[in-house]
Amino acid sequence: MTQNAMDHPLTPFFPDLSKFKSTRAMKSSFLYSDLRSEIKRVLETIVVKHLSRTITSTSQFIRVTAWNIERGLKLEGLLNTLRNHPILRKSDVLLLTELDWGMARTGNRLVAQEIAKSLGLNFAFSPCYIALDKGSGLEHLTPGTNMQALHGNAVFSKFPISEVQTISLPNGKDLMRGKEKRLGCQRAILATINHPSGSFKAVTLHLDAHSSQKHRWRQMKLVLNHLNQHYSTLPVLIGGDWNTSTYNSRRAFYAILGYTRRVAMGVQNVIKNHYPYPDRWFERHLFRELRKHGYKYNELNDPGVCTLHYNVEDLPANHRMADWIPNWCFWFIKRALQSNNGKCSMKLDWFAGKGLSVYPRHSPRVIQDVHQEEVLSDHDPIVLDFQLSV
Repeated sequence: MTQNAMDHPLTPFFPDLSKFKSTRAMKSSFLYSDLRSEIKRVLETIVVKHLSRTITSTSQFIRVTAWNIERGLKLEGLLNTLRNHPILRKSDVLLLTELDWGMARTGNRLVAQEIAKSLGLNFAFSPCYIALDKGSGLEHLTPGTNMQALHGNAVFSKFPISEVQTISLPNGKDLMRGKEKRLGCQRAILATINHPSGSFKAVTLHLDAHSSQKHRWRQMKLVLNHLNQHYSTLPVLIGGDWNTSTYNSRRAFYAILGYTRRVAMGVQNVIKNHYPYPDRWFERHLFRELRKHGYKYNELNDPGVCTLHYNVEDLPANHRMADWIPNWCFWFIKRALQSNNGKCSMKLDWFAGKGLSVYPRHSPRVIQDVHQEEVLSDHDPIVLDFQLSV
């Protein structure tokens, strides 16, 4: 598959598509009817390239890093970190979410392909969305125009990959409502990693942020059902940004009610006992579903260590939030977080797996020292060293 497969003639139609106020209205139009087949082709395309010749390994474990790289906005810093960080540079597999492919905000670079070429890795990239505009928050001020206008997820590996496929996940909200308009949906990307110690299924999974806890659970259930049906005998590792914020963020109204409830529960209580442990209560159904299907997660993650950090002074984050919540909410948020220096952190990024075990000499880690020179992403990477069960 070449990069040309991602090229398309849809761009001139974006302004007219953006005028629709709902997905239903758009899909009932003659315009969408004319473009449907090409939209479907683009969103179902998977780019797979083999750039690594590694087929042997002397390591006693397999190292996997999962990271939401926030579009690839700081791509040079990300590449430098992935090449040189003492822990990340030894990764055998990368499960990355939020990668642009021809978006103006990232210089119209093919982020997944550049990462693979720079690091000499095999990769599989799947677009989730065709962006009808330049993005959210301050991104709409980005100069230039989108080229392919795609955004998605990827799996990278030092070792051969095969049997790549995707699972479409239902949207948590209508993507044609609001300021940022997109076509498509989140897609889990699955790839068989043919490691010298045995093959396993690697899954990059990004669950919807603007959704309810129940919706994220249903998205996870779809992935687990597919894996159990088609790969019941193969070891599986799932990693990525699961957006386990503890909130129903499908609509601003629900999120505001949820925040009010958490303030009533006690800000420090929630920051200490719920944001770092979403599996304890608010997101419990998702994690129970993992256990129900035979997946373990507790021992594969750094317990209680958060991966996303919010500061009330973070201008880009506030502008993204302002796309869907009223401005008066920021006064409420700032006041509620005064007792915590205007900051709070959440545990959004996770691993889950079966048919594998943690390498006993290395505990799972959240890598928090990657933002020393600049903030590379709004998430911290997570790392797991594991062995396939015999």
